[in-house]
Amino acid sequence: MILTKSMTLALALSTALTGPHDSLRQQLDDLVKAQAVSAALVLVRDGGEDWSTAVGYRDARTHAPADARGYFRVGSVTKSFVATVLLQLSDEGKLGLDDQVDKHLPGALPEGSPITVRQLLNHTSGLFDYAGAGIPGWSARDYRPKETLYDQTPQELLAVGLSKRPYFEPGGGWHYSNTNYVVAAMLVEKLTGKPYAQAVKERILRPLRLEHTLLPGHDTAMPRPHARGYARYNGRTVDATRMNPSLEFGAGEMISTTADLATFFDALLGGKLTSQSALKQMRTTLPAADGMRYGLGLQEFKLPCGGSVYGHSGGTFGYLTYALRSDSGRTLVLSANPYTGQTPADALPKALGTVFC
Repeated sequence: MILTKSMTLALALSTALTGPHDSLRQQLDDLVKAQAVSAALVLVRDGGEDWSTAVGYRDARTHAPADARGYFRVGSVTKSFVATVLLQLSDEGKLGLDDQVDKHLPGALPEGSPITVRQLLNHTSGLFDYAGAGIPGWSARDYRPKETLYDQTPQELLAVGLSKRPYFEPGGGWHYSNTNYVVAAMLVEKLTGKPYAQAVKERILRPLRLEHTLLPGHDTAMPRPHARGYARYNGRTVDATRMNPSLEFGAGEMISTTADLATFFDALLGGKLTSQSALKQMRTTLPAADGMRYGLGLQEFKLPCGGSVYGHSGGTFGYLTYALRSDSGRTLVLSANPYTGQTPADALPKALGTVFC
């Protein structure tokens, strides 16, 4: 058989990635065996070629195998979508990143608040995290079967965040706060005159044909196929798959798949959704937590071999997501379902090293 140039390239790519793929799958299998996760879905995209797999099971009772095409809750990866819409609006001249929020959303924050749009997006506003630990009935970290099914409004979420003292004066530090992206989504609604979910659909989902990405609003169900999510409650492991996404709104309500998230971050970081100037602003990062840096709706993770990848992570009841892309164009999307065991601290760096190094 005579190999064409394209066939030779595909063969070389397949050969180059076989080892990393096998290693990554083994790492995920080990997490399942240790009961750190019940399931994991992964996709690696490189040069237009996708490799995807699933390990573990989608149901702890039946042990039915997980489906690599399955849906999952993406949690805070939602923030990248919200930030992208605001950067598009900035490109259109409808707001400035250094505008005070009060200019566009009067009355939402305390009178005279100097918080800017940029400070919302890079978590330097100081606003208290309404979903942080320590607020009974509101924390997005502590599972509660009844409360997680309640309907919430963004105004209620914001009121909880404003009921506590700020972490610092605006611009005086960095602290991750879901309250920032409740306000950011409210800004999208004010500037577009539409629900923020509709703005995301019209500006991102439809143009990119992301047919498996949802903004469920108040719908507690998950589309099929999906791996069930589990959480600890009163010393037991319980099924936490159903929740009311209004608890997270623009800070973390979305549902997607590995392929759709890869397409989104390829488009965003490839310069197809905003101007180059706006993308540069998004990628301008500040020191954050655990060695991670944060820009405008984007996280930067340093690689063990040097360089960085950009994207976002997300965690909500029963689901943990990482969607990251290197400047060479290689993309990793990983969704895992934490279970009863302890996830090793080096699991993410090891996976990043395997895929990107």
